[in-house]
Amino acid sequence: MNSVSVEPTITGYPGKTDKAERTRAHILETAMKLLREHGYDGTTMRAISEAGGLSLGSTYYYFRSKEQLVQAFYARTHQEHLVACESVLATELSLEARLQGVMRAKLETIEPYHRFAGVLFKTAADPASPLNPFSAVSQPVREEATELFRRVLEGSNVRIKGALAEELPNLLWIFHMGIILFWIHDSSPGLERSNRLARRTVEMISRLIRIANLAPLRPLVRTTLRLMGELRELEPPNRSQP
Repeated sequence: MNSVSVEPTITGYPGKTDKAERTRAHILETAMKLLREHGYDGTTMRAISEAGGLSLGSTYYYFRSKEQLVQAFYARTHQEHLVACESVLATELSLEARLQGVMRAKLETIEPYHRFAGVLFKTAADPASPLNPFSAVSQPVREEATELFRRVLEGSNVRIKGALAEELPNLLWIFHMGIILFWIHDSSPGLERSNRLARRTVEMISRLIRIANLAPLRPLVRTTLRLMGELRELEPPNRSQP
């Protein structure tokens, strides 16, 4: 796939009115339907415009590329997740309860898209694709998601010190991406395996965070932080950090 310029979230396009928002949402829904039916490579911008009853020019007015459409879908699911997290972040102080609530909200809000997720994964798994979660064009959504985990930590009754406090939101973002990867391939009834994996791993992670400042664990924490620093140093300069 050729490199393209893609905006993950699109809020400043021309003519932003109620009608324009409805048209944009209609194009996005049409694109998602076609992507489910025909896959990423089998769906074209022309096909999206024809299925949506719009001219090709009108479709490009709102979305400059197929990649931008998919990034808009990512942004929409992220916003749905943020809304679903607000109640638990506003009421819970326990780190485990906050993290459990955020992960549960994630799996609940993306569940309607489970069948569709595999279609996108085929493209997003390509390191060269602008749709992969570590790409530069995915950075705004990635940073907002990382900030969500920072809120989880900072609003809890667990005090985390030093460099670990800075690194943990990023590590939790990577953890939640691992859960999503498992979820994409989960065929268990009600996606129970994914939900159980999230619950049990959150229990373990919460306990580890609570005891991370104890002397016996400090060498492991230092090793983890050093590894993350080394990985950043090895990152190519033309790619954004996770």
